[in-house]
Amino acid sequence: MKSLLFASSLAIVSQFTQANEIVSIDIASNQMNIESLQTISEQTQGYEHAYAEYRLAVAANVMGQRTTAQTALDTAEQTLVTLTTRQADAETYTLLASVYGMQIGLDSSKGAHYGPLIAQAIEQAESLNPDNPRLALVKAISAYSTPTQYGGSMERAITLSSKAINLFEIPCDDICWGYAEAYTWRGLAKQNLGDKQGAITDWQAALAVQQDYAWANFLLKQNQ
Repeated sequence: MKSLLFASSLAIVSQFTQANEIVSIDIASNQMNIESLQTISEQTQGYEHAYAEYRLAVAANVMGQRTTAQTALDTAEQTLVTLTTRQADAETYTLLASVYGMQIGLDSSKGAHYGPLIAQAIEQAESLNPDNPRLALVKAISAYSTPTQYGGSMERAITLSSKAINLFEIPCDDICWGYAEAYTWRGLAKQNLGDKQGAITDWQAALAVQQDYAWANFLLKQNQ
């Protein structure tokens, strides 16, 4: 009985630590704080390390630091691929699909290589947890970013991001990133279809979820 209670306590502490690390990564990412993301990456391992490197890649790319972005993305990919060989986990495959997508975003010539890998990672994640909100978000981003001749669709991006938003309403206490991001991507898809007011409404909703969400705030200032 004592062993069971001890094991349960360790699981709760581990889950709490993971959640805190992800929140710290999100805060640093929102502030485009590259140094902080690098520090967090050095202090974490496993999924949290890969997530820190992924967010570092995004921030570095926005700041024009392409070499830093590519190095961070490669590290995130290697870490996640290693994790998938140890244990099948929906969150790991979902983040891996997002990393693959960004690889194409940094270098479109890699599309032929990473396109099938994205599909495989999404399929694996879906088989493990089809109701993962981050999976729906990653699929929405893929639909938004993929050219129409290869299956991309703004309408599909809206449908999938709406699904993600609904799933994000379920309480979460572990890996919880992506809620405000889902509203932001849906707004971008609406903007692409000419629905400016719908886009603005979604970006305002993103800020209602996360008041300091810099990307949605930037888009609102651009369009108001």
